[in-house]
Amino acid sequence: MQEATIISSGQQFSSTWDKIELYVISLWLLFLLIIIATIDIPVSFSKNAQFIGIKKLVSMNSVPLISLLLLLIGIAFIGRFKYKLQGSMKTFTVIEVQDGNFEHLTFLTTYIVPLISFNLGETRNVLILFLLLIAIGAICIKTQMFYANPTLAILGFHIYIISGTFRTGTRLGIIVISRDKIVAGSRVKYRRLDEKIYFARLIQ
Repeated sequence: MQEATIISSGQQFSSTWDKIELYVISLWLLFLLIIIATIDIPVSFSKNAQFIGIKKLVSMNSVPLISLLLLLIGIAFIGRFKYKLQGSMKTFTVIEVQDGNFEHLTFLTTYIVPLISFNLGETRNVLILFLLLIAIGAICIKTQMFYANPTLAILGFHIYIISGTFRTGTRLGIIVISRDKIVAGSRVKYRRLDEKIYFARLIQ
């Protein structure tokens, strides 16, 4: 009994971490836009121009450097995400499919676009943005909206609302994230992320 509880807790932690990774991936575009909007590299063509020094250059670009670090972490998470989809998976047969790709655009217009309008030249606004990202992440994970991911859309992944036949019975209205084109009658392999959210790929 104790062993089963430990395994269950481990699976829950793994699932939560997967959601956090997906949320960080979803902010990839925001981090890129912040870098473009805030990077400050002084350039002078004067004969007397001198290098201002690494320390000062870093202090002038702390926000874009942090964004770059988070961007690289997001890229690493994308690699992990793709790797996980190559592992062994269970299968089901698709009965009905609806397009759910509008969720990508909803996340982009609701969160990413408003956040980039912050004046990040002020430390207070940087702190507010950081706290907002944590709050939005917590909300997205609690409400299962972490799958609405514009970065995955750019990488060619789709969101489907699917009803399918599983070994244990029929499940209705599940959310499926897949790079493949899924239609009614498709046989797919899946990895469950949450009660109603799955990663999937077609069985070739």
